Amino acid sequence: MPHSRYNEGMKLKFTKMHGAGNDFIVIDAIHQTIQFSPEQWRYLADRRFGIGADQILVVESPPSDAVDFRYRIFNADGGEVEQCGNGSRAFVRFVIDKGLTQKTSIRVQTMSGVIEPSVAPDGRVTVNMGVPSFIPTDSNFVTDDLQSKTEAADTLWLLPLFESSAWISCVSMGNPHAVQIVEDISQHPVATEGPQIERHPRFQKRVNAGFIQVKDANHVQLRVYERGAGETLACGTGACAAAVAGIRRGILQSPVQVQMRGGDLQIAWEGEGYPVYLSGPAVSVFEGEIEIPDSISI
Repeated sequence: MPHSRYNEGMKLKFTKMHGAGNDFIVIDAIHQTIQFSPEQWRYLADRRFGIGADQILVVESPPSDAVDFRYRIFNADGGEVEQCGNGSRAFVRFVIDKGLTQKTSIRVQTMSGVIEPSVAPDGRVTVNMGVPSFIPTDSNFVTDDLQSKTEAADTLWLLPLFESSAWISCVSMGNPHAVQIVEDISQHPVATEGPQIERHPRFQKRVNAGFIQVKDANHVQLRVYERGAGETLACGTGACAAAVAGIRRGILQSPVQVQMRGGDLQIAWEGEGYPVYLSGPAVSVFEGEIEIPDSISI
């Protein structure tokens, strides 16, 4: 199939998808050549002028025989990021539905490493998200002179905020997360505290801010203020980070049901040195074409 260069005026074909309300634009870049500027990615993700999405997922040919596809992720602010758990489920649903693979389990190259999503006969998607890291430097987190404390197997860091502070767990799921436990997730000031944490100078490449309320040892409620996207209805890597942080703190036990505003995800983790498994829905909403102006002022 011939390539088309959309930045020369050709229309772009896309699929709109979501995973538990975390919504995506998915683009087949195997049969289209995609060369967008950050402004054009932002235009696509804009909910008034473009299609609207939390993230844009780009399906590319594999860089080597060791994997089936390459997977790129762009946040709503136009920046490329390392990982997106809900997006990975949408990714595998997309490549199967579009006939790009006959496999029900695939290996996908991301900026942060290889993930392995698979689809069960009932349509539910599970992703091997890899082994989490709790080393601060893996999240570009500067801990010099910060107060810390140990809780079971976890280290908590006291992060100073404008008018308060928060004890956080630092978790990398290929992308950085700062997770804290709160008493009442519906009343916690996520809208004001989330941006402070996301852009905190201690996190040199910004961070996803997770807020969890523990219901019992296998059930939490979660809100996530995502890096470059704001608060979303669901966050797959955020759910993974929240679950493993709670397990390390001795508060949670695997498997963990993570309830978010857009739906529920299930996380399984056997402990240190083991990968995290993320399960949940992936739904196609609609398909279409869009043309993006060469000059964008929004």
